[in-house]
Amino acid sequence: MSPNASRQTTVLVVGAGPTGLLLASELNRRGVPCELIDAQPAPLHWDRATVVHPRSLQIFESMGLVEKFLTAGCRQRFVKIHSDGELLGTIDLAGCGSIYGFNVGISEETTESILTGSLHQHGGQVNRSSRLVGLTINSDHRVVADIERDGHPYQMEARWVVGCDGLHSATRKLGGIGFEGHEMLKPWAVFDASVEPWADTFEAIMAYLEPFPVVLTAIPGHRWRVYLRPSSEDSDLVAEAASTLRAYIPSAAFVNVENPARFRCHTMIATSYRSGPVFLAGDAAHLCSPGQGHGMNCGLQDAFNLAWKLALVHQGAAHETLLDSYEIERRPAAAIVMKSGDDYEDSTALTDPTERKARDQAIKSALADQEISHHDMVAETELNIEYAHSPIVFGDANSSFAAGYRLPDNIPVQLPQAATANLHALGHHAGSTLMLLGGPTADPSALLALHAALQKHVRDSPLFETAVALTAGAHEPDSIGRLEPAAAAQLGIDGTTLLAIRPDGYVGLRADRDHLAALDRYGAFLQTGHS
Repeated sequence: MSPNASRQTTVLVVGAGPTGLLLASELNRRGVPCELIDAQPAPLHWDRATVVHPRSLQIFESMGLVEKFLTAGCRQRFVKIHSDGELLGTIDLAGCGSIYGFNVGISEETTESILTGSLHQHGGQVNRSSRLVGLTINSDHRVVADIERDGHPYQMEARWVVGCDGLHSATRKLGGIGFEGHEMLKPWAVFDASVEPWADTFEAIMAYLEPFPVVLTAIPGHRWRVYLRPSSEDSDLVAEAASTLRAYIPSAAFVNVENPARFRCHTMIATSYRSGPVFLAGDAAHLCSPGQGHGMNCGLQDAFNLAWKLALVHQGAAHETLLDSYEIERRPAAAIVMKSGDDYEDSTALTDPTERKARDQAIKSALADQEISHHDMVAETELNIEYAHSPIVFGDANSSFAAGYRLPDNIPVQLPQAATANLHALGHHAGSTLMLLGGPTADPSALLALHAALQKHVRDSPLFETAVALTAGAHEPDSIGRLEPAAAAQLGIDGTTLLAIRPDGYVGLRADRDHLAALDRYGAFLQTGHS
């Protein structure tokens, strides 16, 4: 490319961290012309984020990447919370309701490497040493981006620009979008190390809520990424972390220490996730406490939510108003983790003995209460996000499983060819999936006829990629898969239910009756923006 060349694309993605890499990969997978730029001349050799939550693993599964993460990382099955020299309790993530009953500990640069491989597989690349310096909207309502690459200016014209460029996002500033919140008063620090001796599990996150708190997160090689809140700007990080840990393991020492760093944290959120053709995602849109590991994972969900919507609008299969749902769905999700992060920061900052004792008792009580403990576990793993409030989900109300809910990943099914799978995997497509499910009272012949009609609908509609059918009935046709009665009950299905599964695994439509008419209304809304 010559220094002053002007180029065109459909989507310009700014920032090649995990959020930008996932977004660009998913756009390329769907055939959307996309350019990904990053100001850095090379990938970072180390970055502090390390926890990949079960919801992100579900996303990586749908992208065909989850085995790479499971191989490269280590499982964090437990969260053990300590204070005042004792174990307050243990959260066993096996009970989170996912086949991924664990986090994966993996350093962010490895996550970026895997996502870069996916981007290359789908024909994309990262254009490095490329800094966004200007944004204007031309007469065709397209964005003209001024970019400097290795000190040379050029322009990129795009239909949309998505800023995934972090705390100091140039995209956000040039797009005129505000950023509200606060800096956390007390900084954090981090380093990687082994602990000797160590007799406990390595498959864990270990939190020590002392006056100078320390959190150990497992990473590969029986090592830990150690987060701590230091006492001063020039304190000895390793010595301070060791002093906290020795209240539990008197002879503990950190060895083979690497990558010590201090950092400040923020709770911030963009006043809008969109300004015309300019969107924000990841840390450019929201920042939260690092203590619960939500920052990167929330950004990955942003990208996964936005990619399929941009693709449908680009392809002319959906109306531009579909893009309004991105902020409506994802901004409340960020607000949840921001509130949780602030609560965590306040809790770990306590130094008054009476307040600390009350906090510790509250933690013990919560962990002992099965309902509260499960609620906290689902929040920790980010499996609590649903979009029932979204304007682009429709359907019959159901107390068990409604439109806007995420399809569970722990429901096994038997396919017509005698193969077994999990129900959610039947929706792993770049496009939406029509899923016809029969309960115990479903009429087999009517189910078969409706399945045939749905297959024709798929052939005629650009919105849907495939149609599958399963039933819990006793006499299902040979061409229909098998759904266990307990699974039908879990999903609130008795007769025949049609689900439209979005590419991100969420239910866009639930129809328990008048299935084809409901499907026509759903499709017409996506295509026209009017109900």
